[in-house]
Amino acid sequence: MWWIYALLSALFAALTAIFAKIGIKGVDTDLATAIRTVIILILAWGIVLFRGSAQGITGLTKINWTFLILSGCATGLSWICYFRALQIGKVSQVAPVDKLSVALAIALSVIFLGEPLTLKNAIGAILIIGGTLVLIF
Repeated sequence: MWWIYALLSALFAALTAIFAKIGIKGVDTDLATAIRTVIILILAWGIVLFRGSAQGITGLTKINWTFLILSGCATGLSWICYFRALQIGKVSQVAPVDKLSVALAIALSVIFLGEPLTLKNAIGAILIIGGTLVLIF
């Protein structure tokens, strides 16, 4: 059962990278991080933290807002699943499975962002997936 939560955590962590990449286009990264952090903290603890880049908020587009909010939601869901997986499973199993997000982010970056898939990245992703399967089964 732990591996289901760990896999969901990996999926949401991978989506976080994709949504953030789209959401930060043309935006100060400190401001994007602050907005994303607010969404994460609302989902997890309800605490808001800003880093002082709020003056650029009026320049955000609907696309920026949409994908920064989606990125925050994906991160919050990843953390919730990760902590649930840790509660049920062993850290030595859950933490490495959570890193499946690296392979998922590689695949999603090729599909949604049009990034090139290099042989090195493909081999790395395959090894991560193989290691994840070994840990689960």
